Amino acid sequence: MTFLLSSWDTLLRWLGRLGRHELPLLLAMTALAGGTWAFLELAGEVLDGGTLDFDARLLLALRNPADLSDPLGPGWLEEMGRDFTALGGTGVLVLLGASVTGYLLLSGHHRTALFTVIALTGGWLLSSLLKLGFDRPRPDLVPHGSIVYTASFPSGHSMMAAVTYLTLAIILARAQPHHRLKAYLLLIAILLTVLVGMSRVYLGVHWPSDVLAGWTAGAAWASLCWLAARALQRHGRIEKDPAAGD
Repeated sequence: MTFLLSSWDTLLRWLGRLGRHELPLLLAMTALAGGTWAFLELAGEVLDGGTLDFDARLLLALRNPADLSDPLGPGWLEEMGRDFTALGGTGVLVLLGASVTGYLLLSGHHRTALFTVIALTGGWLLSSLLKLGFDRPRPDLVPHGSIVYTASFPSGHSMMAAVTYLTLAIILARAQPHHRLKAYLLLIAILLTVLVGMSRVYLGVHWPSDVLAGWTAGAAWASLCWLAARALQRHGRIEKDPAAGD
């Protein structure tokens, strides 16, 4: 009986440790590997022209067949699409990143603030380099509902929304003592990222495969940042999570 009770206590401690440490680590590594693999697969299909039929069908499905300049739905839905797409714009993301960095500085987390700047800047550089490397033209099947300046693949709005919102959510969640608050921040970040990407296709400024590639690349980068932050924290290079207790 004593042996069974001891084994049960050991199992409970192991499960608790798995929930706090190994499971999040496993999920982050899976997201990094899966996101990287998915992006490479999408990139290969795009270069071979394998996504053209899927892209065209979905893009046209969101338009009035009698007037391709008119997205499906009432006018307020189109305006909402512009609102959502603005959440992935450079101005909004820079303002948000600067605000969180300022919060970290004022709260005494100076090294975490520096890490945040490096993580977000690195994501922006990666997005820019990928766009230059693939140099895919923007969709020409429908009129654009938003002004565009750069190449199409991957979607910069989608990728930088994933990079910014997910990375900031991960950093801010470190300071939350309750798991439900951590999960809430992450779910909001995912929701914002999804809305930004969907709006880019709805407005006709990106092929659907551009958005999928942006999501996967952005999620992979955010996962890499989480793993880096965790490693730096364990070595005392950035401030520890006050909820971690170790």
